[in-house]
Amino acid sequence: MGKGTDMARAKARRLKGMKKESDGIALGDERMKAEGRQEQDTARRQEERARALREASDR
Repeated sequence: MGKGTDMARAKARRLKGMKKESDGIALGDERMKAEGRQEQDTARRQEERARALREASDR
């Protein structure tokens, strides 16, 4: 995959997690809120990895 593709997928996943968390808040569903937060955390780690890979390849 390209450098930008990994970052774009991670950002999309983070947005999906944010949506899931907000839906959980609106519905009062604690499990859905937790899943959304977990998805956001995973996406942040993916973004950090994509940044590190991009920086390493730019050297």
